[in-house]
Amino acid sequence: MAYHAVPPDRSDRPVRPPPHRTSGPPAPPGRHTILRNTERGHPEDPPPTAPLRRRSHFSPAADAIGSELDLHLTGRHVVHALAPGFCDAASVYLLQRWLLEENARTAADPPQIEARRLALHIGSDSSEDWEHLLPVGEVLVFPRHTPYARAVATGQSQLLDGVDRHTFERLRGTDPDDAGVDALLHSAGFLIVPLRLRGAAVGFIACTRDPGKEPFTRGEAVAVESLGARACVALDNARRYERERRTALAIRRSLLPETGQAFESCRVAHGYRPAGQDNVIGGDWYDVLPRGDGRLAMIVGDAMGHGPESAVAMIQLRTAVRALAALDIPPAELMDRLDAVAGTTPGASFATCIYAEWDAELHTCTFVGAGHPPPLIRGPGRPAAPVALASAGLPLGLATAPYEPTVLHLSEPTLLLLYSDGLVESRTHDIDQGIARLAHALDAGADDVTDAGHPDALPSLCRRLLAGTGRDGSDDVTDDRTLLLAELTPGKN
Repeated sequence: MAYHAVPPDRSDRPVRPPPHRTSGPPAPPGRHTILRNTERGHPEDPPPTAPLRRRSHFSPAADAIGSELDLHLTGRHVVHALAPGFCDAASVYLLQRWLLEENARTAADPPQIEARRLALHIGSDSSEDWEHLLPVGEVLVFPRHTPYARAVATGQSQLLDGVDRHTFERLRGTDPDDAGVDALLHSAGFLIVPLRLRGAAVGFIACTRDPGKEPFTRGEAVAVESLGARACVALDNARRYERERRTALAIRRSLLPETGQAFESCRVAHGYRPAGQDNVIGGDWYDVLPRGDGRLAMIVGDAMGHGPESAVAMIQLRTAVRALAALDIPPAELMDRLDAVAGTTPGASFATCIYAEWDAELHTCTFVGAGHPPPLIRGPGRPAAPVALASAGLPLGLATAPYEPTVLHLSEPTLLLLYSDGLVESRTHDIDQGIARLAHALDAGADDVTDAGHPDALPSLCRRLLAGTGRDGSDDVTDDRTLLLAELTPGKN
């Protein structure tokens, strides 16, 4: 992003005659500073107590403000509500410190403000490359004397008969020969309306009118302030949602192993599809952990519920598994100790998981379950089927009897699928039917995996299984879907 600042012009003059400078303490929000470039009255201006301009004077885009939890889309709704019906050009700027969630309150008279251009709309539908001249996302620095800084500091709307000196110099430096820029430079009306939320400034709206049109009136400024008040609430909701979504995605990315992992005797792919929106964190987790003597540990788990509590429990369980795996203890003992950890971890009780440890040299895969759906295996020429565990085990944290291992001898290349119950549970079918459907889906795509020359074969099959083939073929996901798919290749004796 680029920061642009014009050196402060201490003359504080607009392009034409100087504006009236205000002095004294800032006026309360909702009052207006009228900065006329020429001393001429406007008898048609309504008094400050005149009724607000009816919302119908704005375009129907005004009704869409707040309909989406998206900052940029909300900004576009605002500028399209204003231009071209109310003004010829409109833009929305948000204070950079507010976007970065720093202290949104500014000093009474800050030396400058930094604001990001969130949205811009030129209502003439001209062919000018406005994105090139005035790019959305650009961060600008506005000195103290500009109407933008005054609007933010005082909470007063600023009305001018033309653009101020700062804006004039900045626009003239972009492309002075451009017809659209020339129209902005010689605009007949310029309006800056501060955006305030809970008494703090968060940005401003800028509007211009082309030459030959009437300047903005105080009543029109009040109308834009009313629009801006609704926009502030929508922008704040969008910002909060985006913050939660970024937090959820950051946590999720930090917990996922690398994609497309390949080991000497095993290729691994995995996938995750959350239930609901991206900002909802579930309790599913999975991991791949190399162990001593060329062994490989794989685990899929599920802490109950969704939200921060489940996420914290999931993080602690996953961390515990990594620590226990580093001790190089047997799989059943690892699960016993994990059960003890879950019993003292808030929210982790009743979590389920399935642990698998592959030893290519011994041709064995050891499974230990804790109340989790059984893994699926598929050998050459044989259909996929669930592993018959010696004991399904009870969920973690219940201090039950020791967990029992199940050891399979695999002398041929075999596909192994660990998964969460989100792929097999359904409101209309029992879990056994869901497992059977998932096994059938694994069979349908398994032939492509045997093509060792296709590095995306395993991840591609993961995507197909996550897309809904494991559960009624429906896209209505009510629980997280997690899977770990491994191609096990026994070593040569």
